[in-house]
Amino acid sequence: MTTMSTTSQMTPDAPQPTVALSEEDALRADIYGLLAGLVRQAPDAELLDWLGGLEIDADGIPLTQAWQALSQAAEAATPDTLERAHFRHLVGVIQGDITPYASWYRQGELMEAALVELRQDLRALGFERTTHTPEPEDHLAALCEVMAMLVTDAAKPRQAGFFFHHLAPWAPQCWGDLAKVESAFYAALGDLGRAFMESESARLQEAASQSAVRIVSPAE
Repeated sequence: MTTMSTTSQMTPDAPQPTVALSEEDALRADIYGLLAGLVRQAPDAELLDWLGGLEIDADGIPLTQAWQALSQAAEAATPDTLERAHFRHLVGVIQGDITPYASWYRQGELMEAALVELRQDLRALGFERTTHTPEPEDHLAALCEVMAMLVTDAAKPRQAGFFFHHLAPWAPQCWGDLAKVESAFYAALGDLGRAFMESESARLQEAASQSAVRIVSPAE
């Protein structure tokens, strides 16, 4: 899978270790990057064509079904209509139909405690906010960007801690709210994001459980 070209809000403040990623982790990082880009801005014609041309096996898995729905919606959409829909759903004159910020979902207001805590954790992880974007760091796109970078980082245990602390408590609900909008493309994107969050939750819980078992194993 390839991701759209977009401007990231978050960057590491030091070079990250180069590691050989498994195919599965490379795909996860790409999906996080794709979700971040589609939340941040409407897709251009190239990305829309790519999404519409995806070949997806029908296996009945919710995540696969969500990919199929997004691909079908992309085939029927145009960049101009999605530009307007993106503004209506995720930006707005004052705010869009969805307010994709952790502090909004967790405290009901922007720039609240969830953002303060996130900034502390981002500093501890070595990430800093870029200067070219006005959005706070608890924007859904920014958090997906951080997860993409953590997946490609050598320190894999940090993925689970960040995900369960800063995404799991609210992001599934946010994606679910997006799944209710009238635009077929953005509703499908909401379903995909929600299904991916569910998949990641199960994956990271299992990985954390296996890691704990290895730590206490007498054989080691």
